Amino acid sequence: MEVAAHFVNDSVEFYKWSLTISDKRVEKWPMMSSPLPTLAISCLYLLFLWAGPRYMQDRQPFVLRKTLIVYNFSMVVLNFYIAKELLIASRAAGYSYLCQPVNYSEDENEVRIASALWWYYISKGVEFLDTVFFILRKKFNQVSFLHVYHHCTMFILWWIGMKWVPGGQAFFGAGINSSIHVLMYGYYGLAALGPQIQKYLWWKKYLTIIQMIQFHVTIGHAGYSLYTGCRFPSWMQWALIGYAVTFIVLFANFYYHAYRRKPASGARKPVANGVSTATNGHSKAEEEEEPQDNGKKSRKGRPKKE
Repeated sequence: MEVAAHFVNDSVEFYKWSLTISDKRVEKWPMMSSPLPTLAISCLYLLFLWAGPRYMQDRQPFVLRKTLIVYNFSMVVLNFYIAKELLIASRAAGYSYLCQPVNYSEDENEVRIASALWWYYISKGVEFLDTVFFILRKKFNQVSFLHVYHHCTMFILWWIGMKWVPGGQAFFGAGINSSIHVLMYGYYGLAALGPQIQKYLWWKKYLTIIQMIQFHVTIGHAGYSLYTGCRFPSWMQWALIGYAVTFIVLFANFYYHAYRRKPASGARKPVANGVSTATNGHSKAEEEEEPQDNGKKSRKGRPKKE
């Protein structure tokens, strides 16, 4: 018990010390003064993962077609805005793509980059809705370990990134990832439009390939910075490398099972982060039939077709 008390006390003291080196520009921004809101939302997300399937167990699934269309294309707009802001502001600030320390000044372009990274952090919380839509539509098999790991950790880790390094070469990974999310949510939105569009969506598996390339680039970029002694926090670089490695392993496993291994007759393909036989709340089975209305049901309790 005494050991636990010492550990808690040391952790609190370390956190208090770490606040002295955090970025003072963002401490008054929404959600940034304390980690508690981010942790509370993440805990609610995990609670919904437990309670949601139990609530939906004896209920008919929602279709949410119109909701998915609006949500996915809204995420396209948000991620495009983030990528655009990071690109324009980083070029205006003269950023290097190989080594860029954090500039904590009130320079207009530096604040603009920090603001774009804050929206990127917020977008990771919004992405919890991917899982909500899966569960409301009773696509429980699509809520894989990779899906939950990705969504839950990104929101928390980017709060840390925003608190201490909302600039410098943090822009690099966020810019790449938000650009990929433009493509990803664009695919989801198009798939939700119905069979007349879905037949042209042949590039599904390449989204997973692009994501895996992203993680390798992240490792190479961080490794180069460490090798050359770039004055960007080393702890952040090592954390990025370790985090990217976990994603390479998980996404490679997913890609193998989804696209390389020949599934047994009648077996379902695995899913991860919506990139597979299903997009976020939109399954391949539905690509073969007319999409249905936004949760409306017939007298027999089945979703009513449009």
